[in-house]
Amino acid sequence: MSAAPETAASDLRGGGQPRSRHGRRIVAALAITQTTGYGVLYYAFSVFLGPMARDLRASDAQVAAALTLSVLIAAVCAPMAGRRLDARGGRGLMTAGSLLGSAAVLAWSQVSSLWQLYLVFAAIGVACSMVLYEAAFAVIIAWYGGDARGRAGGILALTIVAGFASSIFIPLTGLLVDAYGWRHALVVLGLVYGLAAIPLHALVIRRRPTSARTPEAAGRRADVVRQAVRARPFWLLVIAFTAGGGAVAVIAVLLVTYLIHLGHSPVLAATLAGLLGVLSVTGRLLTTGLQARLPAALIAAVIFALQGVAALLLPLFGRAVAGAIGCVLLFGLGFGIASITLPHLLVQRYGTTAYASLSGRVALLSVAAKATAPLGAVAVAQVAGYGWVMGAVALACALAAFALVAYHRL
Repeated sequence: MSAAPETAASDLRGGGQPRSRHGRRIVAALAITQTTGYGVLYYAFSVFLGPMARDLRASDAQVAAALTLSVLIAAVCAPMAGRRLDARGGRGLMTAGSLLGSAAVLAWSQVSSLWQLYLVFAAIGVACSMVLYEAAFAVIIAWYGGDARGRAGGILALTIVAGFASSIFIPLTGLLVDAYGWRHALVVLGLVYGLAAIPLHALVIRRRPTSARTPEAAGRRADVVRQAVRARPFWLLVIAFTAGGGAVAVIAVLLVTYLIHLGHSPVLAATLAGLLGVLSVTGRLLTTGLQARLPAALIAAVIFALQGVAALLLPLFGRAVAGAIGCVLLFGLGFGIASITLPHLLVQRYGTTAYASLSGRVALLSVAAKATAPLGAVAVAQVAGYGWVMGAVALACALAAFALVAYHRL
C-alpha cells in the first residue's frame, strides 16, 4: 500500500513558493536543530558525568542512570509523539519540545541531588521524543510526500550534518566546563539550544494541511497502523532495527574500554572510536547511493552481517593495531544506516499517511534496546569477559540481517 501522490496544486505553498525551495529550508533548519539537539541533550552528558558525580557526591553509575532514564522515557513517548506528528505536523510539537528541552537543561544546571537530576532527565526524555530524529524525519517525509528523491536527499543531508553533533559538542562542552564550570556550561548550552531550535521549529516548519486533520484522515491513518501491526513484515522490521540498534549501542559505549583491555593505549582507543562518527557519514552515503540500484532491506542486511563479522574478528585480531583498525572500519560502515534505511522501508511499504505513528512504534523497542543493551553488556563483560560480549553483538547483528532478508522476501 502506498500514499496517494500530492496534487499538482499542492506543489506551491505560501504565495507560490516552490515546494522544493521551502523543503530545502526545512532540511537546513532541521539540520541545525538536530545537531544542537543531539549535542546538548545527549552527547554533552559524557563530559558532565565526572564533575556532576563529584559535586553531587554520587557514583558514576548513579549519575549515568539519568541518561538511561532519559532514553527509556523517550522510547515510551515515541508512539504518542508519532501519532501527534501524523495528525498535526511538526510545528507545534517540535516547538514545544525545544522549549521543554531548553528549560530542562537550564534546570539541570541547578540540581543538587540525584532525585532532582532524574526528574530533569525525565523531562529531557520527553523533549527528545518530540524533537530528535524520529520527529525530524516525519516532517521531511510529510513535506515531500510522494517525491522519493526529495525525501531521500533531505534525510541524507540531515543525518550527514547531524552526524557531526558529537564531534562539535563534546569538545565545545569540555572547553565550557574548563572555563566556567559544569553548571555555567549548562546554562550556556541551554541558551544555545533554545535560541537555535525554538525559532526555527516555530517559523520554518509548517502545520499539516486541514485535510490531514479531519476524522476521515485520522481513520485512514488508524487503518494503516492497524493493518501494519497485524502483519509479519512490520514485526520483522522491529526485530531487525531493535537487534541492530542494540548491537551498535554496545560497541559505541564499550569500544574504548575493550580496546584498552586488548592492550592499546587510551589515545589510540579513543582515536579509533572517534572514527565511528566519520564512518557513519560514509556508510549513509554508500547506502543511499546503493538504494537506487538494490533493495534497501538487502543492503542493510549485508551491512549488519559485516558488522557481526567485525565483532567476531575483534577478539581474534584486535590486539594488533592493524587488526583493530580493520575491525573498527568494518563495523563503522554500519553506524547510522538504520536512521536512513528504516524511514525508506516504512514509506516504501506503508506510504506516508501514518509514517510517524509506525516509526514511533518501532522506536518504542529499538530506542529502549539502545538504552539497556550497554548495561547488559557491561554485566556480561564483568562476569564472562568481553569475548562473550562481542559474541552477543555478532549474534544480534546476524538476527538483524536474517530479519531483513525475511522481510525482503515477503
